[in-house]
Amino acid sequence: MTIINDIKGKVIVSSQAMPNEPFYDEKCMLAMMKSVINGGAEFLRVAGARDVKNAKALGAVVIGLTKPEKLPENWRSVVYITPTLKEVEELIRAGTDIIAFDGTSRPRNNCTLKDIIEKIHQAGRLAMADISTFEEGINCAELGADIISTTLAGYTDESGEATETPDFGLLEKLVKALNKPVILEGRIWTPEDVKKGFELGAHSVVIGSAITRPQLIVKRFMEYKNA
Repeated sequence: MTIINDIKGKVIVSSQAMPNEPFYDEKCMLAMMKSVINGGAEFLRVAGARDVKNAKALGAVVIGLTKPEKLPENWRSVVYITPTLKEVEELIRAGTDIIAFDGTSRPRNNCTLKDIIEKIHQAGRLAMADISTFEEGINCAELGADIISTTLAGYTDESGEATETPDFGLLEKLVKALNKPVILEGRIWTPEDVKKGFELGAHSVVIGSAITRPQLIVKRFMEYKNA
């Protein structure tokens, strides 16, 4: 569990892009990861075997996951983050340290949450459940997930619409209920958000869009300009 101890109190940077975005190009994503590491990040969350391998080559501790090339229109209702054992195997072969997977209550094909967690553990890796509700967090912890993350809070039918701010309430409830690391992820835009997350007991905080998604950063400024 050395890695769990290593990430305690740390900021993890999510460096991801969808295939239809300019930064998805391998050289661009590699440059992004290098820049993030130059800024002091030691821990990265990345999508796909390609980026896992590149992040490991840079010396980072890596949370790996997979996503489809294009999100389905009904993305709030379906499992799409590391959905099956096939994707778990791809991430294992790529060398990821932690495997993030959809830990929600939504229907899934070909395998169960327990199957995914057991497969990850058989390979000696850590299992990180991306959940959207308190009940999902409890369930994944009981099934053996090593880390629970609020990643999908506000992005599923079960969790309601996302607010502008992180789901601090869900974080606080999970921290009080579980004797496992709980990570705050989702809609973290300011250092104040990070500070509050740690004050509420977050083991780590994952920041993505506020650092590595230029189009979303620009969009926020444009919206404020036009407000």
